[in-house]
Amino acid sequence: MAESLDGLRVAFLVAPEGTEQVELTEPWKAVEKAGGRPELVSTEQGEVQAFHHLDRADRFPVDKVVTDVTSTDYDALVLPGGVANPDFLRTNGEAVRFVAEFFTVGKPVAAICHAPWTLIEADVVRGRRMTSWPSLQTDLRNAGAEWEDSEVVVEAGLVTSRKPDDLPVFCEHMVEQFAAGPRTVTG
Repeated sequence: MAESLDGLRVAFLVAPEGTEQVELTEPWKAVEKAGGRPELVSTEQGEVQAFHHLDRADRFPVDKVVTDVTSTDYDALVLPGGVANPDFLRTNGEAVRFVAEFFTVGKPVAAICHAPWTLIEADVVRGRRMTSWPSLQTDLRNAGAEWEDSEVVVEAGLVTSRKPDDLPVFCEHMVEQFAAGPRTVTG
């Protein structure tokens, strides 16, 4: 990863419980390694409980609550997966608002595994080529996305991947897209 994120602030949006730990920690490390400043954003103060599959893993301190931030506070957004994490986030109006703002202003977003559920709720997948955990393909197609079974799909600043095995290529493309900065918003 030769791209530099020097000084860029990157929001990692997660629910209080249910984030797949490695889908949080590996992109976090990639942002830090590239010189970026990751911040953990959640719907509640305190700590979030990560998981490894269905087993409880580590807890992580929340930096900001989603009601106190907007996309203008950050240069990019990461949406880790885990089944429960995006399922909770897509039912939280403030989380959905926060995600949608990044697309409104053309800032880059990276989403892995089940995280595209939150993108569907934010109504930002229509007409986009994407990937995800395979069980989301019908949901994404019904929301107007073109789903494909690939390690990573990059389109107009949106990076999506399927699962933890895809993290190396996901992180590489995520850093590239974050370094490239915002896209011009049309329409």
